[in-house]
Amino acid sequence: MSGVAIACQSSNCPNGHPPSRLECPTCNKLGIKGSYFCGQDCFKANWKTHKIIHDNATPRQPLLDDPNINRDGTFNPFGTYQFTGTLRPVYPLSPRRIVPENIPRPDYAKDGIPISENRRLGNPPRVLSPDEQDKMRYACKLGREVLDIAAAAIRPGITTDEIDAIVHQATIDRGAYPSPLNYRNFPKSVCTSINEVICHGIPDKRKLQEGDIINIDISLYKDGFHADLNETYPVGRIDDDSKRVMRTARKCLDEAIKLCKPGALFRDLGKTIEPIARANGCSVVRTYCGHGINDLFHCTPNIPHYAKNKAVGTMKPGICFTIEPMINLGHWDLEHWPDNWTSVTIDGKRSAQFEETLLITETGVEILTAGKPRADLE
Repeated sequence: MSGVAIACQSSNCPNGHPPSRLECPTCNKLGIKGSYFCGQDCFKANWKTHKIIHDNATPRQPLLDDPNINRDGTFNPFGTYQFTGTLRPVYPLSPRRIVPENIPRPDYAKDGIPISENRRLGNPPRVLSPDEQDKMRYACKLGREVLDIAAAAIRPGITTDEIDAIVHQATIDRGAYPSPLNYRNFPKSVCTSINEVICHGIPDKRKLQEGDIINIDISLYKDGFHADLNETYPVGRIDDDSKRVMRTARKCLDEAIKLCKPGALFRDLGKTIEPIARANGCSVVRTYCGHGINDLFHCTPNIPHYAKNKAVGTMKPGICFTIEPMINLGHWDLEHWPDNWTSVTIDGKRSAQFEETLLITETGVEILTAGKPRADLE
């Protein structure tokens, strides 16, 4: 038992997250501050989500005046982990948001395991029927609406957790399930990736600051099909390098989409993307790629965004997939924060990304998640 009282951080606390003094013993040994629970039941129920902060955290001696704990009770949960850039997580995370029982959900919603994806791993890309294509169109239309609502909320001072709440509500208002929620135990309804975060940023209590850039990655599940799209936005005025990486990422995506048609090779997309990035002094992330999407959140085909890749497959009418190049101002390599989700640039320089869900038609390609042109990207 500790003498410090911080709100219970269990994501499903039944007691309203009261001030608590029961500290995780492993966090205490590692020097990770702020890991408090109101009782053993809360601690055990939250263990699968909580234990990820232990991974890769460097053991250290607790300090009396710990700079990781703020006066308002928020804290940096990762001990003396050596961050690559200036961004820091601000915990505790808010409780997991509730999806009404009447909204259909994917198979991983309860336990985090995408059983259908695992069963169909490696299968050829699925060709959708006309009715299934219409369901994809509708899901993607809703996804675009939700992204535009979230983007309208961007301003200095708003937290990414508040953006998560906006996305969650807009999604369930449309009778849809937020696809990221509990996908492989991801704790939130949207990914928010700021500055040097390449992808999979977890919404928390950090406030957006003038000069930040933020990627909002929206995915939702409606009538048995997923939509997936994202854009990177400025927070107020941004510097020239931030503008450059954003515009480059958008151009890389737009030029790759122009290649899409029946008979085109998935591996050729990277041949177009990487030269554009290099011409603008940027690099292309190699660890993550575009993917097939339909009744599964992620499936074949895999679509690398760099040149000289060995992606297999030819575009055929009825296949849905994403293109989502992640473009860095510095080196293409990355590392993960100890939450095992947040991917950051290896050198702390900024990254930008844009993503669309695409459908190959008999004559070309349909951008299912298309939005209006943005003046700031011209």
